[in-house]
Amino acid sequence: MPARPADAVPGRGGAVRRRLGVLVAVVLVAVNLRVAVTSLGAVLDQARADLAMSTFAASTAAALPVVCFGGFALATPWLIRRAGPNTGLGLALGLLLVGLLVRVVGGEATLLAGTFVACAGIAVGNVLVPVIVKMEFAARVGEVTGAYSAAMSAGAAIGAAATVPVGDATGGWRGGLAAWAVLAAATLAIWLPRTRRTAAPAEHRAPATAMLRSPVAWAVTLLFATQSVLAFVVMAWLPTVYLDAGFTPDEAGTLLAVALLVGIPVYFAVPVLAARLRRQGALGAGMTVVQIAGLAGLLLRPESLPWLWAVFVGIGGGVFPLTLALFSMRTRTAADTAALSAMAQSVGYLLAAFGPFTVGVLRDVTGSWTVPLALLMAICVLQTALSFSAGFPRFVETTPAGRRP
Repeated sequence: MPARPADAVPGRGGAVRRRLGVLVAVVLVAVNLRVAVTSLGAVLDQARADLAMSTFAASTAAALPVVCFGGFALATPWLIRRAGPNTGLGLALGLLLVGLLVRVVGGEATLLAGTFVACAGIAVGNVLVPVIVKMEFAARVGEVTGAYSAAMSAGAAIGAAATVPVGDATGGWRGGLAAWAVLAAATLAIWLPRTRRTAAPAEHRAPATAMLRSPVAWAVTLLFATQSVLAFVVMAWLPTVYLDAGFTPDEAGTLLAVALLVGIPVYFAVPVLAARLRRQGALGAGMTVVQIAGLAGLLLRPESLPWLWAVFVGIGGGVFPLTLALFSMRTRTAADTAALSAMAQSVGYLLAAFGPFTVGVLRDVTGSWTVPLALLMAICVLQTALSFSAGFPRFVETTPAGRRP
């Protein structure tokens, strides 16, 4: 069992207040983990025109988040061992804040540098939040994972929708982006007391090779990879699918927003339901089948029931919070949760970086969406099988015999 945090307040009421404070902080952290990314996408065209950015620089800015998510996830277990999860998350929020400020103070180079630093902080936070949940809410993994997953989805939608209006009110795209530094600073201020008073639990540290040898770890990792590919392709190309079907840019953007907003209740409900099921395979497979239906609708009749196809695609995205819950549900200790989270997110996000590029190339080469959408449906079929494998009730075994907690 995880060690009792050193700053726990004696008494039932004090413990409840402390845990409520941790929950609020975790939810705020989760909002930051996506709003910083979608806010840049919302004003990237404005920034590109203002800074006379090259196509290469603009493409780099768009691709940096997913590449950083995969690359920096690998280093997070080392950070946990050196600083502990709570201090590590504080450092991640500090990086995020610095990056958000740097990216609005100069030209093309500072925009790219700030985005890199901010996304490095987000990458570390992506890995650490499931670890904090495992440490603090081991008996409520489903509910807490649902809360912070919904917050991430809400943050993505808020960043996409609010950045341009905020920028209009504050003098341009720089003001729109800088506003999110206020949220990051407030979240860091709330989290800082935990970095000073909470010790990391002393647990057996799993060797990386043990995680790599685990079939359970690979099932969860590959499930995270397939959903990551599907999610980033949808965010990058869904509006274009609708544009090519004859919809206006405003309509196409609204339909993407529908797919994202559907994620808020779905992201909350899925981990809660997953925690109450002994096997989660049918849950993941069911959402994937719904996503296949949405993709088939886009392929065969995109102009017919366009809102329904967007809703179906958004429901399919619920495999993401399911995998987040599985990080805790398939591990015995917070140390193993950290290792599995890092492994799954590094592999998943690095593979996802190729998804939008591959789909774009296929669309240009073939001149239609038939082959790209068929490829996505094939990935969904693979994801269905992986859902059953990852959803089988078993643990990643990394602790030597006789040393199990």
